[in-house]
Parts: sequence; structure tokens; C-alpha cells
Amino acid sequence: MVDNTTLPEKIEALKKAKNAVILAHYYTRPEVQQIADFVGDSLALSQAAAKTDADIILFAGVYFMAETAKVLSPDKKVLIPDPEAGCSLADSCNAKDFRRFKERYPDHKVVAYVNTSVDVKALTDVCCTSSNAVRIIEAMPAGEKIIFAPDRNLGDYLKRVTGREDIVLWDGACHVHEKFSLERILELRKEHPGAKVLAHPECKKPVLLAADFVGSTAAIIDYVGTDGGREYIIATESGILFELREKYPDVDFIPAPPTDASCGCNNCEYMKLVTLEKIYDALVNEAPEVVMDEEVRQRAEGSIRNMLALSK
Repeated sequence: MVDNTTLPEKIEALKKAKNAVILAHYYTRPEVQQIADFVGDSLALSQAAAKTDADIILFAGVYFMAETAKVLSPDKKVLIPDPEAGCSLADSCNAKDFRRFKERYPDHKVVAYVNTSVDVKALTDVCCTSSNAVRIIEAMPAGEKIIFAPDRNLGDYLKRVTGREDIVLWDGACHVHEKFSLERILELRKEHPGAKVLAHPECKKPVLLAADFVGSTAAIIDYVGTDGGREYIIATESGILFELREKYPDVDFIPAPPTDASCGCNNCEYMKLVTLEKIYDALVNEAPEVVMDEEVRQRAEGSIRNMLALSK
């Protein structure tokens, strides 16, 4: 058994010895974020993966994120500490089913959320993240018919914000963001009348309509910095609270409650599968490694590169 008290030092030594970089999402455990070389949302992590000169990329996040890194850096070894770290949203859109769905709309362009498998990305014209989804949709020519997958809540939000009613939605959702309770958020607002509600666009429509600000994890963090408030109710995965409290120690952050009253926050159990011990083991063994079919990788790369080009 590895001594946890020395893991950060051992991980740091392994990174240097193997020219490895650790990329971590805001939803991972605080101790994982602390040892990462770069912490960000899906867009920033995709950009970092495309630019790194490391030989090994260890992705502290869920599987589709590690796949995206491999698509963008095929010559690098990409490690995922726990291959079971999946994503309910990505799992809601099976590539075989999505191909059949796409065939029903042959004159539509496909915009797919980055929270999809590499096989779905290979069927996609352009990817997007919650940070750039509005920009991607607005960049599509007027009158262009669009399929948006897989998140129905984000897709509905995009239709409202952009006025593009010609968007066909795949019926998928994130199990974390679906759980937020509007009633309990409104109760919190009564208890904290000065607090603003900041919500991720994967939340259901009633929650988004009640929010003072809707944005990606990175946008929520930036909003707090520019808004200057002293108290916020945060309607997204609780891992973001670590970065918020690190960056704004004098501000109070209240996790929005889910429908289940036994919990005061929402956790993605998949993100929490990534631990320091698993990161250490992955670096020692240089495994588990992300591998994929080269033809699929190349098709998926086009959709991701299109996204990155539109995000500059």
C-alpha cells in the first residue's frame, strides 16, 4: 500500500522523470486539482492537450476527456487513472443509435457536445463545450439545420439564447445537473436574500430561468471575479467549490441542493473515482493507456479541430 502522505512528492518526481503532464477537471477531488499542472473546464483542457510538449498526458477526469486528448495528440501516450470513470451524458448517446438518428436528418449538420465518445465525435461536424456552445451555434450559417447532441437541457438553452428553432435535439442528460431542485434553490434564496444563483447550462430549464447567471464552470468562476458579490448559490458539480474558495476566500459559496434532501451538494461519482493513488499507479505503470482506431480518431479530430478554430 502506498503511503498517501508522500504521494504528491512521488507523483511530482515521476512527472519530471517521464516528462508527463497532469490535466485535471474542476470536478475532480481537491487533492487531485492541487497536484495537476493545469486545471480547467472541457474547452481549456482540450486546448491544453493540443499544445503540450509532454511525452505523457495523464488525464485526471472522465474517459471522454482522455479520448479527446488522444485524438488531438496521437503521438503522445495518454493515461486515464481509472477507465471506469465514465460519463452519464456521454453514455446516453451510443454511436450506433446516434448514427441511425443522424440518418433521419440527412440535410442537418451535427454539433456535438464534447461530452461524447470518440465514435460519436467521428459522426460530428463540429464539437462544442459549455464555454463555446453559443458561439459555435451562432457561427453556423443562418438557415443551417442542426442536430445537437447529446444534452437536451443545453440544447434547449441554446435554442432559447440563439433563437435557432431549427435545432433537433438528442434526448440525453447529465445525471448530476438533472438532480438540482428548483424548489430547494428557491428556499435557499429566501434564506440568503443577497445571494445570486449561478447555474451550469446542463441544468433543467426551470433552474436556468431562476438563475442570475448561466455559464460553464470557467465562466462561473470568472463571473464571481467580475461581479463582486459576497454570496453565491452554485448549481453545478461540487468540485468547482474548491477552485472558487481558493480564488475567492472572502466569498461565501453555497452548493445548490439536489432533489434528495439527504445531500447538500451534487457529486459526479465518476470524477471522484480519480484518486492520488490511481494517478501514482498510472504514472508508474504507464497504464491504463487510451487507445483507439486511427480512422475513427482522424474523423473525430476534424470535429474537435473545427471547434478549436471557432474558439480562438
